[in-house]
Amino acid sequence: MDDPLETWFKREVLSQEGALLRYLFRVWPRRDEVTDLRQETYARVLEAAASSRPAQPRAFLFAIARNLMADRIRRERVVSIEAVGDIDELHVLIEEVTPERSNIARQELKRLAAAFDLLPPKCRDVMWLRRVQEKSQKEVATEMGIKETTVEKHVSKAVRLLAKYMLGDSSSGEQTQSTEIAQEGNEHRTRQ
Repeated sequence: MDDPLETWFKREVLSQEGALLRYLFRVWPRRDEVTDLRQETYARVLEAAASSRPAQPRAFLFAIARNLMADRIRRERVVSIEAVGDIDELHVLIEEVTPERSNIARQELKRLAAAFDLLPPKCRDVMWLRRVQEKSQKEVATEMGIKETTVEKHVSKAVRLLAKYMLGDSSSGEQTQSTEIAQEGNEHRTRQ
């Protein structure tokens, strides 16, 4: 190993050892294999870095570890339910929150809040209690003095209206969709 590669490896990869071990212990079901996974991860990172150094060493390190675990799971003839359950967690650490993702999330949240405000009042109240406050259908029915089937209908309608707004053509139809949702809410109010 030449000095610059060794120096880079110590600075960029070995400095992440604590985080890597916590990650491996959290997602890999067989603790006795964690040190082997760590060493194999290091070997693959070093091998790849010898030809070309990754721009984001931390993300690269965790991607290698995730891929190694996925390879091991694939190679096993009988895959344990525990291992399959943990495979979803393997993406957690390597996905970084970029300014673009953060901005997109804020915009989507604003759109959702706007759509939520357009819901008929009872529909909005039921949806708030069920999905935001995470109350049971029975609790919502008791609190609002309505039947559980009515709670189901309100949730179903709210989901449909929110999906209509959120999944519609945002470039040209957003204003039309807002109007349609508001009109549907007004129709609902006049029927009551």
